[in-house]
Amino acid sequence: MSVRDRLLAALVAALWGLNFLAVRFGLDHYPPLFLSALRYIVLAVPVVLFVPRPKAPLRWLLVYGMGFGVAQFGLLFLAMDIGMPAGQASVVVQAAAPFTMLLGVLLLRERVSRRQMLGAGLAVLGLTVFAVERARSAALLPLLLTLLSALGWSLGNLAGRQARPDHPLRFALWMSVVPPLPLLGLSAAVEGPAAGWHALGRSFSADGWPGLVALVYIALAGSVVGSGIWTTLLKRNEASTVAPFAMLEPVVGVAAAWLVLGEYLSGWSMAGSTAVVLGVLVGSTAGGRAPADRAPRGRGLPAPRPPAGHHDGAGVDGAGQSDGSTERVQNTQRS
Repeated sequence: MSVRDRLLAALVAALWGLNFLAVRFGLDHYPPLFLSALRYIVLAVPVVLFVPRPKAPLRWLLVYGMGFGVAQFGLLFLAMDIGMPAGQASVVVQAAAPFTMLLGVLLLRERVSRRQMLGAGLAVLGLTVFAVERARSAALLPLLLTLLSALGWSLGNLAGRQARPDHPLRFALWMSVVPPLPLLGLSAAVEGPAAGWHALGRSFSADGWPGLVALVYIALAGSVVGSGIWTTLLKRNEASTVAPFAMLEPVVGVAAAWLVLGEYLSGWSMAGSTAVVLGVLVGSTAGGRAPADRAPRGRGLPAPRPPAGHHDGAGVDGAGQSDGSTERVQNTQRS
């Protein structure tokens, strides 16, 4: 991997980590569910107009969109709106990795290696430290919502595996068409039918422009620019070389929240964060083996951000079996 590609990979991780900062600013201007809906509307319009629809069962696209889009981002934005610090959120959502492993074992009968189990154990230990620390000083509900967000992400992972689309990147982009209507409906029911639209109107005023900038960053800089560079890197380099750079994302998220928002991590929280990141990194560098009679050969504990690469239609081998590239693409829409 060239020096240029390493710098580009670090840049992508920085873009993704700063997404949490952008979400925090966006939530100062928009209701959380409405903001998550806007994020997907900005993506869905050009996707419908310019991106061909991939060949994949509609039911898996819907489950993918509901899990990865509605559950993950709707709950994540809601958690941050009611008190989950941006830096801690960037770490806790990495729980999607052990959740994906667990669901893969329970639902797809996948096998996991000892290294994957070790990684999952480290991540769970770190999350436990987080929970105990927050129980002593803050409400647990934001943490629980963030964990449920990670669970939604893992359900999207499994749907992406089962879909086995002909073009994984297009499949991930078309997922953005699913969340807007459910999220707008939830926003109308929970936040009020006019609250979000009034907030959107105010964002075009002199005082509302930071919210608009945050929305554009969330939808475009992290999702389109970051994922485009990441895809290019994975076409030029081995996935195992590129994937570890994704673990810089929570590091950037925590550092940015500390520098810009003044969020402070206690010693225990820092230890928990380190355990989570190390656990995901250890688990994601081990290749799990699925039983031979199972079509999906996805990893039991993937790196939670486009972990091993999204290939240009190369995610299905000659026998029609997934090599895991769908799962590696599914997180092209950054938080």
